[in-house]
Amino acid sequence: MSREKKTRAGGRRSRMATVALIGIGLLLTGGAYAGASAAMAATPSSTVATELTVDDGKKLFQANCATCHGMNLEGSENGPGLVGTGELAVEFQMATGRMPMQAQSPQAPQKAPQFTDEQIAAVAAWVQQEGGGATFPDDSILDGGGDIAAGAELFRINCAMCHNVAGAGGALTEGKYAPSVMNTSALHLYAAMVTGPQNMPVFNDMTLTEDEKRDIISAILYMQNEPSPGGMTLGSLGPVSEGLFVWIFGIGALVALTVWITAKSN
Repeated sequence: MSREKKTRAGGRRSRMATVALIGIGLLLTGGAYAGASAAMAATPSSTVATELTVDDGKKLFQANCATCHGMNLEGSENGPGLVGTGELAVEFQMATGRMPMQAQSPQAPQKAPQFTDEQIAAVAAWVQQEGGGATFPDDSILDGGGDIAAGAELFRINCAMCHNVAGAGGALTEGKYAPSVMNTSALHLYAAMVTGPQNMPVFNDMTLTEDEKRDIISAILYMQNEPSPGGMTLGSLGPVSEGLFVWIFGIGALVALTVWITAKSN
């Protein structure tokens, strides 16, 4: 009887020891793998990434854009030619995700870009080399140091009828719209004025000088960073949204108070 108990006890100890050894082995293996992975990550790669060239931009364009715009920027029935468009327009369209379009629609919506900054720069450089057109401005135009008051007045005269006086955007005809400019970079504000994307007119130097463009950009950058002193902006859509807010919540509160008073009196 005592021998049987010893054997069972020994068997239990043997099973527990096996489990313990397996656990220790797994821990050691996992620790060694983690250490090796960290060492490999810390080791610099022997392959040095090379900067994309204009030829790389040509290959990217022909692989992703030529279906609509032609192999040599000549355009097709699905898209306009890009001769004379320039690198500024290409960077704007690709960096804002408007191009490539996911489907034909009245207007290309802004979305996350499908290419890296380096790829976009390479494609833009090739389009500029082959077709010419608008190029990038001097940094001083984008620095936000222009006349804010003059820029705000120019914005109200030239832009507010579509983009709203507060820059919140607005609806146009046939399913088109003017987008908000509240999250637009200085470069893309300038590009939009110079290249006239979608339904926007082109503001060349005879319409708005470079200094006036700088003033408008400075005013918009100021609006982007200036908090609303009046509290909730309600989408900055003007008296329609503000009046709707008053009718729904203001008049609704009065009706609810009247019903409550009547119920209490009864």
